[in-house]
Amino acid sequence: MKHVLVAAVPAAQIKPEFLRLPKPGKLCPYTGLTRSKLNELILECKANSFNPPVKSVSLRGPDQARGVRLISFDSLVKYLSGLKQ
Repeated sequence: MKHVLVAAVPAAQIKPEFLRLPKPGKLCPYTGLTRSKLNELILECKANSFNPPVKSVSLRGPDQARGVRLISFDSLVKYLSGLKQ
């Protein structure tokens, strides 16, 4: 049997396709944004004139009361990169 060595890549170096919202009181490990700020960017609300600038999807079945909201990492980075400095 042949053994193949695979180099481990730290999780911080892997670019995710989607992010979950951080738990309350925690920051996003990739952007440092709070859960509240991320919600302002992904959900229709007064803060974004009911037009969220960052794409997200909700994974919730028709029989489920709750689901999981995933944020598009590329959409979030594109939005943050476009902000004036």
